[in-house]
Amino acid sequence: MKKVIDFLTGLHANNDRGWFEEHKGEYKEALKEFEQFVEKLISGIAAFDPTVTSQKVKDCTFRIYRDVRFSHDKRPYKNYMGAYIAPYGKKSGWSGYYFHVEPVADEGSWSGGSLLSTGLYCPDPDVLYSVREEIVDNGVGLQATIDAAGGFTLDETAKLKRLPKDFADQAGSPHEELLKLKDIYVVKRLPLEFILADNLLERTLTEFRKTKPLNDLLNRAVEYAKTPR
Repeated sequence: MKKVIDFLTGLHANNDRGWFEEHKGEYKEALKEFEQFVEKLISGIAAFDPTVTSQKVKDCTFRIYRDVRFSHDKRPYKNYMGAYIAPYGKKSGWSGYYFHVEPVADEGSWSGGSLLSTGLYCPDPDVLYSVREEIVDNGVGLQATIDAAGGFTLDETAKLKRLPKDFADQAGSPHEELLKLKDIYVVKRLPLEFILADNLLERTLTEFRKTKPLNDLLNRAVEYAKTPR
């Protein structure tokens, strides 16, 4: 992953079109290295989670070009590369596994640097409602899958101050704080040594394997929300 790290480090310091065009060859080499890794990552995850078997690299990766039309930040490029491996692709709305390489993070950035993550980010309202129903019915089970993801922590960045109105009767529930979450995912921050390790693929798969029970449970809720009734 060294070509990826080197290019993204340079891009962070020189995020403009002139520099990018001058280093287009380096970008293509870095992108090739990243996509080759993602291809192996998809195959490795599919070995323990068959729901992602049909996914291709293009179904899981994101463009480096930023949409700056409605943003105060006019830098044209993302200073990271990421891949979201989920049933039916990155825009499907299903829970999945996210691999993120960001060697230099901006102060206050949403990611804070390189990471692994599993779960649902910005789920559709009907999906979030279904997940909350799952918490009411099986909060112990959901908490158990979070606890089983050793080394990962539940992200509570997006959280309501009060219970959602449809679940106000759950005040005092042992799972009240879970019901306040607007996203449901766990995160493991990665040091640079992790990304540059020769056994990056094996270590990444080992970590993601711990999160499969959470992913399965969340996707049960997603499936329920998406099934016509």
